Amino acid sequence: MATSSYFLLFTLLALASWQTIASDPSPLQDFCVADNSSHVLVNGFVCKDPKDVKAEDFFLAAKLDMPRDTRSNKVGSNVTLINAMRIPGLNTLGISLARIDYAPLGENPPHTHPRATEILTVLEGTLYVGFVTSNPDNKFLSKVLNKGDVFVFPEGLIHFQFNPNPYKPAVAIAALSSQNPGAITIANAVFGSKPAISDDVLAKAFQVDKKTVDWLQAQFWADNQN
Repeated sequence: MATSSYFLLFTLLALASWQTIASDPSPLQDFCVADNSSHVLVNGFVCKDPKDVKAEDFFLAAKLDMPRDTRSNKVGSNVTLINAMRIPGLNTLGISLARIDYAPLGENPPHTHPRATEILTVLEGTLYVGFVTSNPDNKFLSKVLNKGDVFVFPEGLIHFQFNPNPYKPAVAIAALSSQNPGAITIANAVFGSKPAISDDVLAKAFQVDKKTVDWLQAQFWADNQN
């Protein structure tokens, strides 16, 4: 009995430890500014010599107060992501930021961030947002957000934002718990992959005929990430 209890305790501690390291690792120094000239491949970026670090390594004139173009893609949105690729000083700090612009009736289509939880704040307009829990429940949780409202999308879950107003644009700002959260837009990944996924596979997965799959694969799947 005692052996079983010790084994259970060890297992729980191991799982807790795994959860701790499942996201971006904690920094072991004040900063690790990304050295973009290095050809060494690591999980993240190689650190620049601290003696060569400048204030500019932590700065980007992103002009996030300026509206973005939402007319250049079919979904009517524009995501401006500020991550470690754009600000080298973010390397190892486990955070990034995005401004999202929505045209009237525009949306940030269903997608996931494989490495980050997202917390979103509406700056202007109204958004209908939601996410779906994992198998087997696939519970859909949604909310209409107004200016100043905040909503959280858990790490890895499929989520979206939609501007229901046919006349006015909307703007949101999002913080993400990774220096490189990643984004997998579901429609793009499934129907716009290169090379294409077999239509036999997709027809069975979505329970439709292959002509429907072929038509979907022939569409131009716009990327709203900038």
